[in-house]
Amino acid sequence: MANIKSQKKRALTNLKRNAALNSDKSQLKTAIKAVLAAVDAKDKEVATVALNNANTLLDKAINSSLKHKNYVARQKSRLSRAVNSI
Repeated sequence: MANIKSQKKRALTNLKRNAALNSDKSQLKTAIKAVLAAVDAKDKEVATVALNNANTLLDKAINSSLKHKNYVARQKSRLSRAVNSI
């Protein structure tokens, strides 16, 4: 642990930020898995709702610099293609 007061504060801030980012990443992955599970079950209505939720979280991931815009575009395309294939 650091001896300087500002570095102690910074270390605590880093821990909080890391926990928040991990939570956001987990939530995003869960949303994507929900869409894929609905597609596997061939449930179009549930898949559409899950896709809307996933798209919202993906857009927020760009704004918070959690994911790159190309990753988000690729995921949105793959998920919408999967839902449309039902």
